[in-house]
Order: sequence, then C-alpha cells, then structure tokens
Amino acid sequence: MLWALWCHNPSIILPLQHLTARIYINMDTIIPRYLTDKIQTTLKPQRVIGLFGARRTGKTKIMEIIKAKIESEKGSKVLFVQGDNLDVAEVLSSRKISVLKDFLKNYNFLFIDEAQKVPHIGDSLKLIVDSIKNIKIFISGSSSLDLKQKVGEPLTGRSVYFYLYPIAQMELNEDYLKAKQNLDKRLIFGSYPQVITARTNKERMETLKSIRDGYLLRDVLELDNLKDSLFILNLLRLIAFQIGNDISYSELASNLNVNKKTVMRYLNILEKCYILFSLYGFSRNLRKEYSKTPRYFFWDNGIRNILIANFNPLHIRNDVGKLWENYCIAERIKKTEYSGALVNRYFWRTYDQKEIDLIEEKSGKLNGYEFKWKETKASRPKDFLDAYHSSKFDVINRENYLDFIS
Repeated sequence: MLWALWCHNPSIILPLQHLTARIYINMDTIIPRYLTDKIQTTLKPQRVIGLFGARRTGKTKIMEIIKAKIESEKGSKVLFVQGDNLDVAEVLSSRKISVLKDFLKNYNFLFIDEAQKVPHIGDSLKLIVDSIKNIKIFISGSSSLDLKQKVGEPLTGRSVYFYLYPIAQMELNEDYLKAKQNLDKRLIFGSYPQVITARTNKERMETLKSIRDGYLLRDVLELDNLKDSLFILNLLRLIAFQIGNDISYSELASNLNVNKKTVMRYLNILEKCYILFSLYGFSRNLRKEYSKTPRYFFWDNGIRNILIANFNPLHIRNDVGKLWENYCIAERIKKTEYSGALVNRYFWRTYDQKEIDLIEEKSGKLNGYEFKWKETKASRPKDFLDAYHSSKFDVINRENYLDFIS
C-alpha cells in the first residue's frame, strides 16, 4: 500500500511484486502511502472512488501504482486518462452512452486524473455507472469543492471519497531516533514528497517555491475564475503569522483593503484547495467560552515558511511555538483521518485568556491537548476539567509527540 517518488530517480527499477507494498528510493528509503491498498480494495462495480488533495501530494502516483497492480492480474485492463486532455474531455463530457460505451470497450477500469477538468463529469459518470456493467471508476482531483460539486449530486450513494495530504509521519519508515533527527526539517521544510526526498536545503527551498508558484495558486485561481494572485499571497502571509491565534475577519479585510465577505470567501476557497484548515472554538457549558471566529493552520509547514520566506534554523526563530503547534495538529488530523476515526476538533478559550490548543471529541468524550516545544508540563485547565468531568488533558512535547501522531 505504498507510494514513492520514482520520478525523483527514474533509473531505479521498481519490482512489480512490491508495487502495493513498498517502492525503494536509493535502495534504502521507503515512503508508504497509507491509502493505496485501502482505495484498491474499495474499487467496486457501479461505484465511483474519488481521491482529493493538493497538487504534488502523490495522487497520480497512487493511481499509477494501483493501475500496475490491477493490470498484473489476468483479465483486467485499465483505461487511465487525463481530464485536461481535450480529446478525453470531449468524449467524457458528451453524455452520449453510445460514445461512452465505445470509449470503454474492453476495459474493466476507468481512471481519470484531474477529473474536475471534464465538463459535466458527474452526469457522464452516472451514465457509465448506470449503463455499463462491471466497470470500476477511480477519479482524482486537486479541489474537493469543484469535483465533489460536479460528482456528488448525480452519484449520491454511489461514491466514496478519500483525501490525500502531504506525507504523514505515520507513513514514514522511521524509528524514534530517526524521527527525532528529522524533526527540525519537518518543522521548517514540511512534508511534501519531493521535499522529503530532496538531498539539500537549497533543493527543498526550490521545490517549495515551485509548488507555491506553479501549483497551489493555480488551483485557487482556477476554482472560481479568480485573477488576483497577489491578494491571495498577501492573505496567506497574514494567516501565516497568526497560527494558533483567533483571527479577525474585519482586521484582515482592513489590512487587505477589501470587505469582510471577500476575506471569508477566499479563506473558504483556500481550505477547499488543501492549503489551509480551520478549527472553531468549543463551547458547551461556560458563558465565558469564546467561539466566534476560527483559527487557521497550514496543511504543511514548508508552504507556510515559503510564503513568509523564512527557512532559518529553529534556534534563531521566534515562531517555533507556532511551527510546533501547526505541525502537531496537522499530523494528528492525518493520523485520525487515515485511520477512519470519527473525530470533531476544536480549540478552547475563555474570555479571560485560558485556553487549550486542541480539543478532540470522540464517542462522546473530550480530550484536550496543549503543544509545548520546550516545556514538558503545563498548568492543568481547571475550568475546563471542572466543566467537563469526563474529559482528559495532556501536554504534547518533543518527548511524547510520536505516540500522538504516528
């Protein structure tokens, strides 16, 4: 169930028998992708499987690995097409069953990469599912908002979605010592596949610049026919300095010389494109609990740091606490999402400035977590624990974080 960057070194020979288990880089590095086997076992006739995630996180490679495995089995053929190919888009958007049947003749599987590029893709997939027996469909897209809107309604009850993030610590074949040795790099340069396999910091910075300029912004701009890339960058930079803090839509709007609704709209789009995610305040029992505006975080520390052009070592930075909190929360979400756990997530704060960085609600129970880079202890949040009697609280630091995220 694994994926690795063959494109980083195309000369490496990939043994077919390892395609669903492991692919080697430089013969000793393995990067597993947790979703690969899970997706393959979910592929069923009359069902559409969707894989969403930011560009350069490995969606296409996962599709290629699954395709190779399927085609190694007798009698199975996969039609793998790109949604941005005009000829492909013309056929798939035709909504003519005779054309679609000819297109898929002799194939058992249809894989569509960047499926959101195909007009009327949801209607066409519904026709295929309803009219062509035993066809198994796997699509990918860089924007959950765009593709799910196009696919979701026509295929209600017949689609399953997965989300791919930058590489999770739980996907890395690292023991405790190796993970500790690489922690500084994860906090500074993040976990995009090409960044993890880069050999030098210069190469890591160049890769992140390429991802920022050539991929992430493209998705945001294309999603809603937007044009102002400078505005998006300025908004992201403002958010980058406010990790772990309550944001003010009005303050952001004032700094960017736009109205509040514009800021809220762009932030929503940035979440749908897997650049940001948000946590809202938890409030149930106490009048003094604050829950008006969310806190925003980046899915990847490297993207956050390229936006503010800061790759300084941790010992001379004044934002290590922000990097640590962002990293731990993002990694925790990857872990719980990949494992299929049903978890609601919040932060907790009162108007008298008592707070907990992360609250997880699972099976009716509350667990609170505070993230400390240097300290190993934090004062217990008495108000929270008194108000929610069955809740638990823990401090996540450099000594215990691996159990928390992997």
